[in-house]
Amino acid sequence: MRTYALRLAPGQDLRQQLEAFVQAHQIRAGAIVTCVGSLTQATLRLANQEGPSVYRGHFEIVSLVGTLSTNGSHVHLSVSDSTGRTLGGHLLAGNIIYTTAELVLGVLDDVEFRRETDPTFGYRELTVHPAQPKGPAKKPGRR
Repeated sequence: MRTYALRLAPGQDLRQQLEAFVQAHQIRAGAIVTCVGSLTQATLRLANQEGPSVYRGHFEIVSLVGTLSTNGSHVHLSVSDSTGRTLGGHLLAGNIIYTTAELVLGVLDDVEFRRETDPTFGYRELTVHPAQPKGPAKKPGRR
């Protein structure tokens, strides 16, 4: 597994920055190894809810987990408030960094994550495939 370490700055959107990083580095199969930091706004889709729930205040990131891919990522976030109350759900855009977000991401080069419709519920779910070559191979002796 290859790894990347990065820090997000105050005011940045956690989801948007994570997706931009995945696209910029063409990550086809990755996972969040760890993340610590804080937010001034948490935007989550809670279990069995259609729309977003938005929370404003100061929150510690206590967990960020998920699979990452240029073909679609699936990430969950847990945060705690100043009383220790913890809530979590599906990470959406609108999670604004307060002081920092320090992330370590792992990349698996031998597989590719894809999202395909599962007929059970109709959601696009993870499927794992052998990695495909990224581009045409160069012929020996040619530049």
